[in-house]
Amino acid sequence: MTGTTTAEVLAELAALEDPRARQVNEKHGDDHGVNLGKLRAIAKRLKTQQDLARELWETDDTAAKLLALLICRPKAFGRDELDRMVREARTPKVHDWLVNYVVKKNPHAEELRLAWSADPDPVVASAGWALTTERVAKKPEGLDLTKLLDVIEAEMKTAPDRLQWAMNHCLAQIGIEHAEHRARAIGIGERLEVLKDYPTPPNCTSPFAPAWIAEMVRRQA
Repeated sequence: MTGTTTAEVLAELAALEDPRARQVNEKHGDDHGVNLGKLRAIAKRLKTQQDLARELWETDDTAAKLLALLICRPKAFGRDELDRMVREARTPKVHDWLVNYVVKKNPHAEELRLAWSADPDPVVASAGWALTTERVAKKPEGLDLTKLLDVIEAEMKTAPDRLQWAMNHCLAQIGIEHAEHRARAIGIGERLEVLKDYPTPPNCTSPFAPAWIAEMVRRQA
């Protein structure tokens, strides 16, 4: 499918606009009305096209940005380019896909993790915490988990929503993956009570860290 133009892709996305899908997405802060299954089908057809991905990202269309993240080459982005992109990711889904589908696979991920974690913008900082959570789970060597717990204990309660969610995920991951820190992680969660009353559907795991840790440890056992 090389040779497809940005205008053609935007027209195809516009034709898929569904008011009901937009209504559901807007409840989560995402301003588009394209079914994600149909979006992934377009990506599968287009395959990897880095130049087209860059052009789609530069549009002001959320569905186009999501598609860009599916057809891009994650390792092809430079450090400064990814830093700019994370600051341009206005909606939660774009931010989430950028971090998980692109930045985590990029050679600059660790450098960006350190820079973003200390960023004054809480949404950018949340990206840094998401990368830290990935390391807690998959590559904890070199991380100071005690210091991470200190920061979470001191700052999570009053952090803005997106940053608080990311810090809470890191807290849970430390408790799940590292038995020597589990009691402290659970204790921090119980004291701070972050997301304790978050509405959780039946058969889903609560994001409240003590419950989350207990459930995942139970499953591992």
